Amino acid sequence: MDNISTFSSFSLTAFNDSSMSKIVIFSFALPGCFLTIFINSLLILIILLDKVLHQPMYIFVCNLCINGLYGVTGFYPPFLYYLLVKTHVISLEECVIQSFAIFTYALGEFTNLSVMAFDRYLAICRPLYYHTVMTSVTVWRLLSFIWMFPCFTAILMIMMTLRYPLCMNQIDKLYCETWILERLACQVDTAQFVINGIFTCAINVLVCFVFCSYVKIIIACKHSVQNHKKFITTCLPHLVAFSNYVLWSLINSLNTRFGINNLPQAFNNFLSVSYLVVPPLINPIIYGVVLTPIRMKVKYAFQRLKIRLGICNKKLICAH
Repeated sequence: MDNISTFSSFSLTAFNDSSMSKIVIFSFALPGCFLTIFINSLLILIILLDKVLHQPMYIFVCNLCINGLYGVTGFYPPFLYYLLVKTHVISLEECVIQSFAIFTYALGEFTNLSVMAFDRYLAICRPLYYHTVMTSVTVWRLLSFIWMFPCFTAILMIMMTLRYPLCMNQIDKLYCETWILERLACQVDTAQFVINGIFTCAINVLVCFVFCSYVKIIIACKHSVQNHKKFITTCLPHLVAFSNYVLWSLINSLNTRFGINNLPQAFNNFLSVSYLVVPPLINPIIYGVVLTPIRMKVKYAFQRLKIRLGICNKKLICAH
């Protein structure tokens, strides 16, 4: 194996699909990028500037939007760039950086939603202990877990993969990710399988935890009208966001690991980017519409903006 040379650059072959014009895709992707940045930034600013919303649930929603912006930053700029150029070659260093960003975003989204499920479980099933357990120290520890666990996991998995030379330089995707680097490696040893197994078990534990939490929440809501209202107003958005993310992540994982050869390349490309594009766009809309305090603050902000624009227009008319 010592005589095998590793590749220092890779070709993103998914961009070679000619079934759709790259300019057409760019014309949809660029507004989608700006819209995602705008609505996530809006929710972040509303939660940060309003002290009434400085509660654990809204802090975790704010962190979810920050993670969404992080994911957008890791995916959209290279994607938009490669849509405008003829050569779609990415260096090993750039591939590793993008793999780290996308992996930490994906796992961060998952851990954030899991923590939000724990928060709602305490609020509904253990309300007397909620303020005792969910202190500011606990919130900071949970936020640290949301960010540190994905970072350490990504570093470990990338380092394990890069121990061996990379024997292939064709990436049949629109971006780099850790699973792709693993498939490009000349060999995978037992340690790599063990790390992947531990990671898979950890994810399954989090899924089971979220599932059990919401089962207990639903059971508690059956015995209390107040809990039922709280479930509709606070838990339902989390459940929808979690289901939405798990669905698109599962589709991408199955498509990455097993491939679906009978589908058009354009559709496969959409499936591969869906978990990077859909949740960051949908999540802030879900929380902005369903959570009443945030919805009222958004409505108030737009009303003030409308009033100010009206005053400016009147001043301009009077000046003329």
